[in-house]
Amino acid sequence: MSVPLDIVTDLAHGGRWTSLRTGGREWLWRREAPEREGVSPGDPFVDAGGLEECIPTVRGIPDHGDAWARPWTREGDSDVVHCDRFTLARRIRGTTDGAEADYVLTADPGFRFVWAAHALLDLSDGASVHTRDGASTRLFPEAAPLLDRAWPKGAAWVEGSWPAPCGLRLDRLGPDDGTAVGAVVDASGCCVHDHPDRLSLALEADGQPMSIALWRNLGGFPAVYPYRSTGVEPMLGRVFDLSEAGPGDAARVPASGEVRWRLTLTTTCRCP
Repeated sequence: MSVPLDIVTDLAHGGRWTSLRTGGREWLWRREAPEREGVSPGDPFVDAGGLEECIPTVRGIPDHGDAWARPWTREGDSDVVHCDRFTLARRIRGTTDGAEADYVLTADPGFRFVWAAHALLDLSDGASVHTRDGASTRLFPEAAPLLDRAWPKGAAWVEGSWPAPCGLRLDRLGPDDGTAVGAVVDASGCCVHDHPDRLSLALEADGQPMSIALWRNLGGFPAVYPYRSTGVEPMLGRVFDLSEAGPGDAARVPASGEVRWRLTLTTTCRCP
């Protein structure tokens, strides 16, 4: 059965999506973070949960990008943030079975960036993430102790195949085990199953690299007072840190000065 999604955003605090609700279910995980009130661009990231617009990087500098720590404004039918090197506009609308978010980034031609819809989901131990079997999956150094092989010296990432790259099963969450792992999957869509509930996320972007990032934190992060959080994150780009992006690993602004993309969320199963 198709069910619409109710979305609430907080423009004053980075344009963060604070609620993604269908019927009696809230999909977004949140935590109390009063220090979020006073952040400025360039500050260390303050994790309040929800869905953050991370751009032009996720890891690296600035931490989780430049848009989350700035106020957004409403201009016509769009939410807009003006950053030092780019402007990002977002228009969210409901559909019969979910929602669509259309984005336009304006910047100088040649500007490279990574964008992630950094959605932290409130999921049970029995939840699972489904995307294309065999999809190339990048793992990053925090995964090294969990793999079936030694980490190559100096490597920024290693690659394996979904759902168990390098022997590390990622599609099923399970109980807390003190680990935290990030991965980037070469896919443009995924579906989250949590008992009877479904949430599908899909990305469209002409001529740009698209991925699904996963942050599977089972009580392993941060080092002091760790907590559980699960990020399922449609992404433009193929790395978390823009500074590590090789050819084809980041989105690039064409001669037109604009990049457009669409994020589609549905409450029906659209498993690849």
